[in-house]
Formats: sequence, C-alpha cells, structure tokens
Amino acid sequence: MTSSAVLPTVSVQQIVNRILASRQITRVDQHLLLSLSNLNTDDRNLINLIFDRLRSGLLKVVD
Repeated sequence: MTSSAVLPTVSVQQIVNRILASRQITRVDQHLLLSLSNLNTDDRNLINLIFDRLRSGLLKVVD
C-alpha cells in the first residue's frame, strides 16, 4: 500500500504576505518560491519583491 500526502494549496500571494508580515523567510519558503512554475506576471512580481528585499537585507533568513 502506498501513502500519499495531500499538501494544501497555498497561493503565491499568501506566501508573500506571510513573509512580509514576519519579515522572515525560511529556506523552505525560498525553495518553494523558486520551484513554482506557470506563474503569471503578478506572481513573478511578488516573488521578485521578496528577493529584492532579501538582497537588500530587509528580510531575515531563518531555518
């Protein structure tokens, strides 16, 4: 018998809102954002906002 985990679907907007509210991003968050495909322009802009803030030191990376 095989078991499969059902992962909840979370929108890019929800992920970004959580990151911005906490001013922290985890490695899991980073991996998740980088692994997304079929993104629309708004989603890409949100992800770029996160990585711009990360590069600027406005977000703290936590594990």
